[in-house]
Amino acid sequence: MGKTYERIDGRLRTFIEAQPMFFTATAPLTGDGTVNLSPKGLRGSFAVLDEHTVAYLDFAGSNAETIAHLRENGRITLMWCAFSGPPNIVRVHGHGEPVFRDDPRWTDLLRHFPDVDTSVHGLRAIIVVRAGLIRDTCGYAVPLMTYDADRDLHGRRFAREDDASLSAYFAGKEHVATSIDGLPGLPLPLPPTPAT
Repeated sequence: MGKTYERIDGRLRTFIEAQPMFFTATAPLTGDGTVNLSPKGLRGSFAVLDEHTVAYLDFAGSNAETIAHLRENGRITLMWCAFSGPPNIVRVHGHGEPVFRDDPRWTDLLRHFPDVDTSVHGLRAIIVVRAGLIRDTCGYAVPLMTYDADRDLHGRRFAREDDASLSAYFAGKEHVATSIDGLPGLPLPLPPTPAT
């Protein structure tokens, strides 16, 4: 029922780009470390950069497990499910890295997300993932659900922060600078947002 793909293009790319949400999974190297699974939404915050590389915007949150795991070992899996239309599940297994505001690639990467006002979401990193294995499965057991709209709560909450207050917010959270398992997370203080 499943198929392995050489690249992200054609029908596969169209499917991925049409989904309103996806999931990321990462884990530390230690066998008893905490596995992390996160939902990601907000239309326009995901982009296919080329046939083997994708990226998504990493916004303010209460922890930084994905960033910590990627900094330690780079392993990541992204998953999309068809909640409407024909059943399908697509997974991209690969190597990811967080690109931070002071990285020279930041401005060029940000151009791949023209439909998102990043100033209102507390953008802290761009996660870039190089695919190692691309595959799909049937998704027959995934329920049919209706997408109504993106929530506006995240943007409303973080629109009132500037670089300094956002950095202070992160510094006050237990698992942002350091992961649940004690790995280095988001580097603080945050560098200033580059001018575009």
